[in-house]
Amino acid sequence: MTYGQIAIILGEGYTARTVGYVMHASDEGVPWQRVINSQGKCSTGRLTIPLYLQQELLEAEGVVFSDKGKCDLSIFRWFPEGFETEDDEQTSLFD
Repeated sequence: MTYGQIAIILGEGYTARTVGYVMHASDEGVPWQRVINSQGKCSTGRLTIPLYLQQELLEAEGVVFSDKGKCDLSIFRWFPEGFETEDDEQTSLFD
């Protein structure tokens, strides 16, 4: 999922940035690595040790990244039940 997707699901008053702060402060066991930015990139590359830990964890789960560190959200983005989209116009609401 993207930070923006989660913000939309949570409702008014939440932003992608807010979700990022919450994920950063989350308890151990929260799958923080599964939340990426709307470009399909990891936003934690320089914030985690070891560097690029998030991308490595996602690659271990089968997510494929380009040489520029971007995954194809049309393939790898997950939508919770009730939040699926039917077309690209709706999908862009989550970016």
